[in-house]
Amino acid sequence: MPKYLSAIGTLQAARQVTVAPEVAGRVERIPFESGARVKAGDPLVQLNDATEQADLLAQRAQARLAELNLERYRDLRRSQATPQSNVDQYQAQLDEINANMKRTSALIGQKLIKAPFDGDLGIRQVNVGDYVNPGATIVTLTDLSQLYINFTLPEQAFPKLSVGQEVLINVDALPGRDFGAKITTIEPQVSADTRAVKVQATMDNRERLLRPGMFANVRVVLPPQPNTVTVPETAVDYTVYGDSVLVAVQGKTPDGKEQLVVERKSVKTGDRLANRVEIRSGINPGDRVVVSGQMKLANGAAVVPAENNPLTPPQSLPQN
Repeated sequence: MPKYLSAIGTLQAARQVTVAPEVAGRVERIPFESGARVKAGDPLVQLNDATEQADLLAQRAQARLAELNLERYRDLRRSQATPQSNVDQYQAQLDEINANMKRTSALIGQKLIKAPFDGDLGIRQVNVGDYVNPGATIVTLTDLSQLYINFTLPEQAFPKLSVGQEVLINVDALPGRDFGAKITTIEPQVSADTRAVKVQATMDNRERLLRPGMFANVRVVLPPQPNTVTVPETAVDYTVYGDSVLVAVQGKTPDGKEQLVVERKSVKTGDRLANRVEIRSGINPGDRVVVSGQMKLANGAAVVPAENNPLTPPQSLPQN
């Protein structure tokens, strides 16, 4: 019988950002549509950079003049017609202009906002002509190809966890379908508030069926345990006095004939899966148990094995 640790988790994109400008400016161009899929480096928003472009042209002209002046003074220095301090002064002037050019070029680059990675864009939050400040939300960008599943487990489960362990998840949006993942990170500390350990699993989502923010039913797969005794879930009677099952054993009728009779045995139950219950103690492999009608039976009541499970639904419904 497979063993699991169950939890409730939340899906999170491995890469998701809110695209925002680093500098203030007026939106001049928006070359994307809401919901579009983009590649890394694709332009998203162009802020007005006319002033910076003009500054860059002026600085390039200053740089050319500074280079000419520097060459002249180097020639004069070689003929001992000017002191070295003049050469150093024009060299410093050229270095300063080049630094200003790099600064202006960087500012121009900041005003062209590009996609940092491949992904899907959300709903656009700005329009052409808007004035935006640094950090203002322009659009969200999400890479759906890989997702994280974040969940917590009680501290008792900590020794059973390991990186690389298989995880099965399912979501309400796609009932009946399991998705595979693997544990990639285990929080080294147990929370002092909840006494729980945080776990993160990673899964491939290239089919793009799942979305960040979804709740997920998580099952961490534990190593299988051989020779596990299980019974149908309907065979177990749950009472305040403990769990029990009715076991069919060989007995005798008052006239001495052999007959199957039921005997109630207390059991210790374990995990449940696919309408079956693990029995950790109380019965042995091969014992026959009663799966229906227990309310009508008492210890020592005679029973006859049924050919079919009466709880199995028919393959077809009767027609009137």
